[in-house]
Amino acid sequence: MESVGEFFRQVREAKGLTIDEVASKTRIRTDFVKALEDGNFAKLPDQVFARGFVRSYARSLGLDEEDAIHRFIQSAGSFYEKQDERERLKIRQVEEDRKRQANRKAVAIAIGIAVLTLIFLLSREQSAVFRNGPPEQGSAGKRTAQAVKDLPETSTRESEHPAELEKPHEVPADTSKPTTETLPRHDAVPSAAAVSKLEPQVVSTVSTMSPGSDGPLAGLSLNAAGGQDDGQLVLDLEATELSWVVVQIDHGSPQESLLRPGEKSHWTGQDQFILTLGNAGGVKAELNGKPQKPFGPSGKVARDIVLKR
Repeated sequence: MESVGEFFRQVREAKGLTIDEVASKTRIRTDFVKALEDGNFAKLPDQVFARGFVRSYARSLGLDEEDAIHRFIQSAGSFYEKQDERERLKIRQVEEDRKRQANRKAVAIAIGIAVLTLIFLLSREQSAVFRNGPPEQGSAGKRTAQAVKDLPETSTRESEHPAELEKPHEVPADTSKPTTETLPRHDAVPSAAAVSKLEPQVVSTVSTMSPGSDGPLAGLSLNAAGGQDDGQLVLDLEATELSWVVVQIDHGSPQESLLRPGEKSHWTGQDQFILTLGNAGGVKAELNGKPQKPFGPSGKVARDIVLKR
């Protein structure tokens, strides 16, 4: 079967029509008509609008629209399948990038919590040392004596040279000084009671995180922003230029129509509308009577426009 573009060209030439005449009659841009006849589907808008062009072209030539659509599917099916596959790959890549970013954020938050917890523990230990103050001279002497008892070689030397036992009495000031300096190392080791007091502090810090924070789960919130009432949503569209329109109401099936300049369409729903416009600058919209901003320049396709409360 010949392609839909060749079929249209043969019929058009047989009827003695030019591309400009067909474009004027169907209100389809000249470059779109030429791209359709050449089979250059990449220059056409989205598949939904391309189907609309095929129907309008077939109608202008007096051909069967369904037969023209069948020829179009046969000619352009593989192209749009590849296009859909590229879109799916692009969406998958975006999702993978988001997951990697979320994982990096989670690791950064975990490291931050660990660092803050370590700083908190160290500050508590230092505060406890400063509150207790340096040990008394008597306790330092007792610990020094105990250390001397634990050294067998020193005891042996002192027993062999009793005359030299008077010299250590001149050392306590120097001996107590390093003992005092080394004491914070022993005191810096937290006791079991201190650790048990600190553990609830760490748990409370972790428990303050919530899915609504700026953490890695913030982007997963499914709550709709803003309040909603039980009233209906009303969408009014008015075409200032020729444009194909696809409207999906709430979660229903998409509905398509061709609006000519001056024509209007009226839609009602409950939650939202999702629009696709073949000519973004050729359609004006009002949601519940409130005018909406332009969706794009004239001649450009605008997809997945969400209008809701």
